[in-house]
Amino acid sequence: MTNALDLARATLLEPAGVDDAGLSRLIGRLLPGGADDADIYFQHAVTESWFLEDGIVKSGSHHVERGAGLRTVAGEKTGFAYSDDLSLPALADAAEAARGIVRSGGEGRVGRITRPAVTALYAAVDPIHDWSAEQKLELMRRADAAARAASPLVTQVMVSLAAQHEVIFVQRADGLQSADVRPLVRLNVSVIAERDGRREQASSGGGGRGAYARFFGAGEPEQYAQEAVRQALVLLDAIPAPAGSMPVVLGPGWPGVLLHEAVGHTLEGDFNRKGTSLFAGRMGQQIVSPLVTVVDDGTLPDRRGSLSVDDEGEQTHCTTLIENGVLTGYIQDRMNARLMGVAPTGNGRRESFAHLPMPRMTNTYMRAGPHDPEEILRSVKKGLYAVNFGGGQVDITSGNFTFSASEAYLIEDGKITRPVKGATLIGNGPDSLNKVSMVGHDLALDRGVGVCGKDGQSVPVGVGQPTLKLDGMTVGGVQA
Repeated sequence: MTNALDLARATLLEPAGVDDAGLSRLIGRLLPGGADDADIYFQHAVTESWFLEDGIVKSGSHHVERGAGLRTVAGEKTGFAYSDDLSLPALADAAEAARGIVRSGGEGRVGRITRPAVTALYAAVDPIHDWSAEQKLELMRRADAAARAASPLVTQVMVSLAAQHEVIFVQRADGLQSADVRPLVRLNVSVIAERDGRREQASSGGGGRGAYARFFGAGEPEQYAQEAVRQALVLLDAIPAPAGSMPVVLGPGWPGVLLHEAVGHTLEGDFNRKGTSLFAGRMGQQIVSPLVTVVDDGTLPDRRGSLSVDDEGEQTHCTTLIENGVLTGYIQDRMNARLMGVAPTGNGRRESFAHLPMPRMTNTYMRAGPHDPEEILRSVKKGLYAVNFGGGQVDITSGNFTFSASEAYLIEDGKITRPVKGATLIGNGPDSLNKVSMVGHDLALDRGVGVCGKDGQSVPVGVGQPTLKLDGMTVGGVQA
């Protein structure tokens, strides 16, 4: 990470006249007597977005954000202040404000500054300046043309393109310095298809951490466009979904968003430390089917949810949360890990310098199992096959959830038959995972579109799973 540290210093610290001595004094201001921890998080982020509709560029934006968040922690109490002025006097004022929230007292001391060796999980590139505006527009036009060529029923095409180049630097009270250079790109294609007065909309897209060319240099724009059209045409043929209790087979990849919402949030350290999660105090217990193993892995190269280091300077890990149905770990930031007497897992994340870090997921997925996906489908006499999801709601205290399937099919006599529309899965996270009776060997991750919200903060994430069979789920649809 030497290059990242050097770049972060050149981008964030040196222009503001902040050196190691100044950082040491700031940390000292943040450490009143009795404080357990303190840190300073510097961030420089440039984002751009483009929107093309029916071949015409309708909007574009370019945004620069720069600032620092200063935090001191004593027990469960946190003092936090932030500044978009990186000069030492402004940062000193913010440090005093953060310290004053916790308690008054003398200044603390910072230990020796170190530079940890961390392997970067993605290239330190700037996707925004790597391509010209014309190259980006050409990429979007390719997607637009491919969608229109895919079917004469397509009446409208919308293409969005977005990128971020983020540089962060963390100075901790224990003397550790960490930095990261985080590229992020995403392409999305949305289409409307119409036939006989019926209109349906569908979308597809992807991306990850790297340059535009890394993810969209070959046939990806055309593939996303064709996939969006395929889904829209399926919906034009869909019949109303049946209602009732039935076996449900979830497809691989993006349906892992149900796992993320219904189980992932309940395994975050803050909810379990406070006792508000239904899994609080159940470490080592069998909580779901023995076929289920779930991990949160922030170490996957180039993935949307991955981080070389988290927003507290911790190296990310592959953390096993559930192993063979047994609860084995929680997702931890530094503060909650310290209060629970365990090690942090590299999951301290924040939306920006103006937000406090908290335990958040990175790439959360279920590991592959022993079953062939065709065997799973053949085992279902009558049920639902759900392969894409839209929105959903989850209560982490009870684990109850509702999720809307944006693409689903009937399973009849072991075969996928008619597409259905309006299917909603209703259930409880642990109960549903206790009904997992077959797990496929076809683990897949999503294409790089996930965004996770928590306490008003949004961060990029990844999800995934193999094909799963769940016995007896409640499906909301049309009562026969």
